[in-house]
Amino acid sequence: MAKRSRPPASSASWDPLGVTPDGRGGANVALWAEGADSVELCVFDDDGIERRIPITERVFNVFHAHVEHLPPGTRYGFRVHGPWQPEIGHRWNPAKLLIDPYARAIEGEFRLDAAIFDHVGSDDLAMNGDDSAPFVPRSIVVDYEFDWKGDSHPRTPWGDTVIYEAHVKGLTQLHPDVPPHQRGTYAGVAHPSVTDHLRALGVTAIELMPTHHFVDEIHLLELGLSNYWGYNSIGFFAPHAGYSSSGTRGEQVQEFKNMVKDLHSAGLEVILDVVYNHTAEGNQFGPTLSFRGIDNDDYYRLEPGGRHYTDYTGCGNTLDVSRPHVLQLVMDSLRYWVTEMHVDGFRFDLASALARSFHDVDMLGSFMTTIQQDPVLRRVKLIAEPWDVGPGGYQVGEFPPLWTEWNGKYRDCMRDFWRGSTGIEELGWRLTGSADLYASEGRRPYASINFITAHDGFTMHDLVSYEHKHNEANLEGNRDGTDDNRSRNYGVEGETDDPVINATRVRQIRNLLATLALSTGVPMITAGDEFGRTQLGNNNAYCQDNPISWIDWNLQPGQRSLLDFTRGVLRLRRDHRAFRQRYFFDGRPMHEGGPKDLAWIAPDGNELSAEAWNDDRARTLGMYVSGELHAVHPDGTHVKDDSFLVLLHAGESEQAFVLPDGPYARSYRRVIDSMTGSTTESSADESAGSVVMLAPHSLVVLRVFS
Repeated sequence: MAKRSRPPASSASWDPLGVTPDGRGGANVALWAEGADSVELCVFDDDGIERRIPITERVFNVFHAHVEHLPPGTRYGFRVHGPWQPEIGHRWNPAKLLIDPYARAIEGEFRLDAAIFDHVGSDDLAMNGDDSAPFVPRSIVVDYEFDWKGDSHPRTPWGDTVIYEAHVKGLTQLHPDVPPHQRGTYAGVAHPSVTDHLRALGVTAIELMPTHHFVDEIHLLELGLSNYWGYNSIGFFAPHAGYSSSGTRGEQVQEFKNMVKDLHSAGLEVILDVVYNHTAEGNQFGPTLSFRGIDNDDYYRLEPGGRHYTDYTGCGNTLDVSRPHVLQLVMDSLRYWVTEMHVDGFRFDLASALARSFHDVDMLGSFMTTIQQDPVLRRVKLIAEPWDVGPGGYQVGEFPPLWTEWNGKYRDCMRDFWRGSTGIEELGWRLTGSADLYASEGRRPYASINFITAHDGFTMHDLVSYEHKHNEANLEGNRDGTDDNRSRNYGVEGETDDPVINATRVRQIRNLLATLALSTGVPMITAGDEFGRTQLGNNNAYCQDNPISWIDWNLQPGQRSLLDFTRGVLRLRRDHRAFRQRYFFDGRPMHEGGPKDLAWIAPDGNELSAEAWNDDRARTLGMYVSGELHAVHPDGTHVKDDSFLVLLHAGESEQAFVLPDGPYARSYRRVIDSMTGSTTESSADESAGSVVMLAPHSLVVLRVFS
């Protein structure tokens, strides 16, 4: 049984922060609140009756006490007293019940009422004295004990990793094989029907959209909608209570741990999408739920003067991780999820906002440096969403060596190429690990997290079915969501019975999936894309907690065929190191007289000329990947695999392609064909010098025989 050390009974300590049970029915309570005058612990019984306990000891700006009769399962919060001076950023208001920033569990509904705000109406300078307790969630005292015996982290090497981005609820809410009470929950994610699907697909890691406890935005509550995605965190240590099938008085913690343990036993890593760049409190007109009422001008970046919030996130506020105690909060949270919850890595939402020192993005700043030196965090998978909405926030290719990045340039290039709107000039970089972005400072090809779709934007089905967003269900007049979709509908907007259009769309999905699977780097698949899930053209379904967002597992025959194709291309990747390069190509032969490690072939069978690279009308490219790799065995010999020729054709009409001869090959065999959907190797040899006719919008992969 893994146990945490506990403070001795009747002692009070300023560290650790939060509420730590002592194993005898009491707990140590510690809250950092620099600038506050006093703090009260508020304990609620099962009838909702509040008992207030003054926390009088104060060391290093931490209010702390040992409290008897505070067992696991207890509901609590804080009230913090201090000056009301919002014009300079001081917003203490003891009428507001506050969530413990270190709460391990949170329960209760967040309801729209004037009392949740610290100000009155549209006047952010007027203090609101209404008690918010009836309308806001409670923190929960949690027992940390859990039997991790037998748990083992898969520790999949980056080069072998395949990521599956999924939403906890949407993944199983409609899954017929998951018991009804477990659908849409942590238990549902780890159900054998789900893990069997992921393993058969070829996935090695599941990346869960936000699981930190979150609440709905005010404008959604006013519209009668809810925050489905979860990018509105309020508890950085607490698993979101709404995803628990077993209870919310700490049971959600146990269920989350069981989910991780079961996923690990299935060989799957768990990566969490974490949102430390902002909180659910918004700007000066937002609700007061935790940080604002504890120490507003230290937790948040404020504009000069302190009344208004600096917003690099588009969500109303930005956490100021350049402040030591805010940075401590983030690092303590990250370490907690690794050491106590056993997760394997993190994807950082709007990571550029975390890297800002003062106003500029600083890759040598406190956040990046602290992670670099941390003995726990530097060993887990770290993924950056390398942008925010502030000036200079787009930082693709700029994160330091420990980090991998969502490669937005890969996404844009692949969408543009396959819809036929651009030539091949950039394509070579993106297919081969984006060395132009990641080859410096000792980074490897797996620094590039390759993706074509993600939770925000069109699904892959919608990418080839809609040219315009259709977000009317979001009740914002279709103004929300990006207009930069880089999509194509092939003649009809949305669903159609036209067999020619549908055949083209299916072929394009196969092209996109095959390209993603076989590009150098780490592929990330969005849940449901493997069989063509649709959101009916909604490219910003953040507030659609309904079948628009939930995955429908009732697959039609065409979807089953697409699923088989996806499994086939990922199997080819898994079985062949040529598609899992650990080093960048250098374009030179691995031995004298041999072929280059990477060669670009024109339709005439010869190496591509510089002029052809720059021809914006070019729509066809051959990529020869040598099976003689730069990776070496312990004895110093090079790792060897089969060689492959990948033919990509985004043109509107058929294209003849001459198969290159020596030094590349004597003959070839087709292993992937997006026109037919086949992922089974052909028994027919195609000799070097022969002509392959590529169908419009098609991809062919051939195994090379020398």
